[in-house]
Amino acid sequence: MDDPRFHRAGAARRLFDDPDPIKVPSVAWYQPLLDDRRRDDAAGSPRPPKTLVLSAAQERVIFGQFNYARFRMSKLQRCAQRRPLAAAQTRELLGWHDRAESLRWQIAETNLALVLAMAKRVRAADLDFGDLISEGNMALMRSIDKFDATRGFKFSTYACRAILKAYSRLGMKTMRQRQIAPVEFDPAMERGDAVAESRAHCDRGVLSEVKELFSDNAASLTEIERTVIFHRFGLDRPLHEAPMTLEQLGAMVGVTKERVRQIQSRALSKMRVALESLRPRASVIDAFPN
Repeated sequence: MDDPRFHRAGAARRLFDDPDPIKVPSVAWYQPLLDDRRRDDAAGSPRPPKTLVLSAAQERVIFGQFNYARFRMSKLQRCAQRRPLAAAQTRELLGWHDRAESLRWQIAETNLALVLAMAKRVRAADLDFGDLISEGNMALMRSIDKFDATRGFKFSTYACRAILKAYSRLGMKTMRQRQIAPVEFDPAMERGDAVAESRAHCDRGVLSEVKELFSDNAASLTEIERTVIFHRFGLDRPLHEAPMTLEQLGAMVGVTKERVRQIQSRALSKMRVALESLRPRASVIDAFPN
């Protein structure tokens, strides 16, 4: 927001040095109170403590400082569009940016109770309390950027109206979403894992087909190939027990570990061909690793 005072000589001194410093408020009360309201979610939940409330004169001072910092940033940014800034100008730009952000947060923290007060007013609507707080905080920050203190109105008047309008938009958006998908949230569905269950069901079906294929020896496996597949993949063991290793199988049949791997690979290839002949659309045997 521009102001004729910003263009006069000595504006920075008059805006920052002459007025008395404005105390930075404590927001230690905010998070515990938010947690209490989420637990209680009732009209009888605790109220915000009496935080620092700015007078109209103090609001004019702090908004004047905030907008002046943004005014100086804007001037330097316009200079940067014409030519690169010198090192001193860059440091000045960053300094005004830091000051503007600090003042913005100070104004927001001073007026945090406005968001809670407006959220309490619309609790009759079927809206989540966390969504109300989030939307209200965003509306508060937008109000700080757009508020013109030179018109003589209190910031709370402007901000409360903006927060309520944001809640109205949130309510209409929520209503449209529920009309499109009128399904209530079910916590039991959040704990479920449909993908994993579907995968496990598919694996059980494939394993059943493979066992039947092996039992009928539809792949025409040799005796040593049947022995390797039978023990290597634990067809005689429960699923939770570990199958035999290549080294253990080699010691059992009297060949090297590498030879067992070759026998296994050849047997799996035969079984793939046999399974694909039984199920033309099947790809590979997912039950066994290569």
